[in-house]
Amino acid sequence: MMNSLFSSFDPTSSLKQMNWMMMTSTMIILPMNFWMKKSRWNTLKTNTTKFIKKEMLSNSKHKEIIMMACSLFMLIMINNLMGLFPYTFTPTSHMSISMTMALPMWMMMMMYSWINFTNKMFLHLLPQNTPSMIMPMMIVIETTGLIIRPISLSVRLMANMIAGHLLMTLLGDMNQNMFLLTTPLKMILMSFESSISIIQAYVFSTLITLYSSEIP
Repeated sequence: MMNSLFSSFDPTSSLKQMNWMMMTSTMIILPMNFWMKKSRWNTLKTNTTKFIKKEMLSNSKHKEIIMMACSLFMLIMINNLMGLFPYTFTPTSHMSISMTMALPMWMMMMMYSWINFTNKMFLHLLPQNTPSMIMPMMIVIETTGLIIRPISLSVRLMANMIAGHLLMTLLGDMNQNMFLLTTPLKMILMSFESSISIIQAYVFSTLITLYSSEIP
């Protein structure tokens, strides 16, 4: 039971799954420069990117980070949505993929900020008006929170993707006699999962820009 339940998250469990090739779906879908006129998908992509960029400009002043966060948003959203199709694999449900996106961004911001703004970054570890008695404890807490940021980013994305897929797998394995009962639940869950796929991409990219706002 457990093997079949978690088999959808095993990239080598079935030949029917597209496995890690799903990561290339973004490169197949996004290029739209071959058309003579702009398609509706191109218009939707452009409007979505503009909206996300406008939202992130209020979180960070670093335009380079905002551009990278917009690219991450499109990458994560498309992979999340493509993973909802039958016989497809969801790369973002694996720690290896989500950590690969979170850790380099975090390392890049930390290395840049600590090398160029060392004194100001030390000030971030100690909030203003902190009593002298708890200063050492606050420094330890702030340092720990700073270190676990890439872990929290990747685990949040992975856990949300796994939870919804497990629910759909459980409903799909139910008795066919309960078809009339499970079909409305599957439709509701599918709509819910579609919104979760977009929200998690938005949360991931927004948190990246919020972390970059601490860089002087």
